[in-house]
Amino acid sequence: MVLTPSTMPPLDSSAPSFSLPDPRTGKHVSLEDLAPAPALLVAFICNHCPFVVHVADHFAVFAARWAGKGLGVVAINSNDPASHPADAPDRMVEESARRGYDFPYLFDESQEVAKSYGAACTPDFFLYDANRHFAYRGRYDGSRPSLAVEVTGSDLERAVRHALAGENVPEPHHPSMGCNIKWRAGNGPPWFG
Repeated sequence: MVLTPSTMPPLDSSAPSFSLPDPRTGKHVSLEDLAPAPALLVAFICNHCPFVVHVADHFAVFAARWAGKGLGVVAINSNDPASHPADAPDRMVEESARRGYDFPYLFDESQEVAKSYGAACTPDFFLYDANRHFAYRGRYDGSRPSLAVEVTGSDLERAVRHALAGENVPEPHHPSMGCNIKWRAGNGPPWFG
């Protein structure tokens, strides 16, 4: 495991388009399918990373609660299943059921969507406003698997409240920390060492 921070790309850019399969349904979900939501959270997660496992149950409840208040939520797994079979699409179906994910959990086989968003780690959170302008990037909260800190989702919750109210999300935005995305050999982006 390589502890990796998020890249923290500049704010106010537009959400990159995507169309990816949801292994649970076999159907593709696109950015345009999520257009009605007044704010959109794109979360890069996976099944095996201890940093995702640490927040996964809380995140499932968080996503359901905020979806009821207008937040669109989509999760994307960009890890290479050849090197990390626990992140294969069939295992994503199992993980969704186990965690109670009620949002699309999509597979980015080409890894191009992760690159277009500047995703570097799992979990990595990207929040967009009603116009799909980048409003927040960073951590879920200050907890980590190795710290005796309760999982609250406080950083992301603060950001979601502002985005849904049509307000700028005040800085600072703290980088998320987690496992690096498992890039296929020769496919890593420039920021991947």
